[in-house]
Amino acid sequence: MSITAEETDIIKTILAHTQAGTTDMQPDMMRNPVTTYTDPDILAQEVEVLFRKFPIIMGHSEQLDGPASYFTNDELGVPILITRNNDGVVKAFMNVCRHRGARLTEGPCGTAKTFSCPYHKWTYDLNGNLRGLPHAAGFGDIDKKALGLVELPAFERFGLIWVRPSADGEPLDIDAWLAPMAEQLAGLDIEGHTVFKSWSLDRKMNWHLALEGFQESYHFCGAHEHTACSAYLDNQCVWTDKYPHVRHSVALPTVVDLKDQPESDWTARPYFLTQNYIFPCNYVQVQTDHIYIHTIIPTGVDTCIFKCMMLIPEAPKTEKAERYWQKNYDVIRTVFNEDFEIGESIQKGLDTGANSEFLFGRYEVGLHLGTKAIHDALEGRLRP
Repeated sequence: MSITAEETDIIKTILAHTQAGTTDMQPDMMRNPVTTYTDPDILAQEVEVLFRKFPIIMGHSEQLDGPASYFTNDELGVPILITRNNDGVVKAFMNVCRHRGARLTEGPCGTAKTFSCPYHKWTYDLNGNLRGLPHAAGFGDIDKKALGLVELPAFERFGLIWVRPSADGEPLDIDAWLAPMAEQLAGLDIEGHTVFKSWSLDRKMNWHLALEGFQESYHFCGAHEHTACSAYLDNQCVWTDKYPHVRHSVALPTVVDLKDQPESDWTARPYFLTQNYIFPCNYVQVQTDHIYIHTIIPTGVDTCIFKCMMLIPEAPKTEKAERYWQKNYDVIRTVFNEDFEIGESIQKGLDTGANSEFLFGRYEVGLHLGTKAIHDALEGRLRP
């Protein structure tokens, strides 16, 4: 298994931390107003900017396993239809007929060579073009080209499907946007993986609280005392700033074995949980032998959706393999739920006035980096 120069540096850094009893730290604490989690005006701005102007992970390439395949998504507050056309290219459209606004399909996924509105049977092809309408004479000399489905920027990169949920704005260069993470993502062979499980959870907390559970490991031996705590070094990790993205390398205790090995024999993945934050709400969480893709979406000031896919290198071929991956799935669901239960309890106390701000400690590097990027985007300093 090859190792990159960046991963070599990460290993050197964590070995130095284990020897000195240190960890990565920010120069100062950060103070975050509680209104971040309670103010509907802040949420409205976040939705308008973060969840309309930036690309969001919608799925895995396997979900569009051939031409004429499609799936839908409504969780961002925009009805979206995502297809693979006859040339194998991923396309995304608003799932809205251009005649009277009916949804073209209610199904979550399937195959279709065309999409016909259930109301009046206006029909569109896989590229969103209006192909036909009953009794067309009643509409005179309309321009069919102007009445195609509203297209959304869609991209297939690193085995994942990305969509910007708005047709407005400047053209999006997805390769430039993902460039800071490209080396890491390209080395994971995500496109060669298969979806073992996918799930979506409605949680009663502000989306920031769900996101922040993945942005620091200071909490591991508190929230996960009987689950994840013993699996990793306690509050010792390495942060790689990929602004506006972040690579968070959480070391297993066995990483210290590398200090007695020559660098030429080093490999990184067996010794780390790597949490790749891809702004604004996406995570590619790399375990030693499988991957989780998370997306966190606000649905209200005190509610959100947590979407996750568990990707494994190949479909289980034996009962033993099935049991192995199911055990991993059961463990991660337990660990995630420990975070979410705490997040929901925090949400219940936000309106008490006990706190006017939260302190982000110097250890909690991901909170600092993620919050800065969000502020930059909301204030117009960061654009995709």
